[in-house]
Amino acid sequence: MTTVPVLRQALKAKAPSLQYERELWDDGKPVVVGIDEVGKGAWAGPLTLVAAVVPPDRRIYKIRDSKMLTEAEREALFDRVADWCRAWAVGHATAAECDELGMSAAQRLAADRALDGLGLEPDAVLLDGKWDFVGRGISRTIVKGDASCLSIAAASLLAKVTRDRMMRHLGSAHPGYDFEFNKGYPCPRHRAALRGLGPSAIHRRSWAFMDDLVWTGLPRSRRPDPQGQLF
Repeated sequence: MTTVPVLRQALKAKAPSLQYERELWDDGKPVVVGIDEVGKGAWAGPLTLVAAVVPPDRRIYKIRDSKMLTEAEREALFDRVADWCRAWAVGHATAAECDELGMSAAQRLAADRALDGLGLEPDAVLLDGKWDFVGRGISRTIVKGDASCLSIAAASLLAKVTRDRMMRHLGSAHPGYDFEFNKGYPCPRHRAALRGLGPSAIHRRSWAFMDDLVWTGLPRSRRPDPQGQLF
């Protein structure tokens, strides 16, 4: 197992807590699931979501919102967090599903896949943000939950590392797009590759970047998203 690095001083006072989980456990809800997703704003690759159940009687330290950690720190923590969780599962929505369904429905699909793969019946679900995309009547949304709620922070780290590893692997199958480095997200080199090569099989063809690729003959799919945003 990779040695977990010493926590940087800037992160020591920013630990997520079990406040939300304890409130639900005390209310007779033993299976509390934290959910977070990654890849929502990417031009290529899947939307990846993790559902994580943390134990009430064991703690590990150094878990933070994945955005606060470096790639090396996330990789070093991954096995430790995965082993610590009582249960966790991944749900993906492919680039094609994101195009066909819209991001709102794709999030719901990935959430259903993760929850169905958990092996436990959830009593409560904690979500980062303001929107309940689980829709089972058992969810609580928490603004900046990935920074304040331990279950969501654990899900955030597991989701980020899982998707980053997928994109590094996909980079070898789709050379030229630098997926190993940009993980499918927008950046100048990614834009330049699209202009030179056109979209790959894992690019989201309903996203706005397609407007710049007229020469490919592949029109952008114009589909209003259920949340009202046109991608």
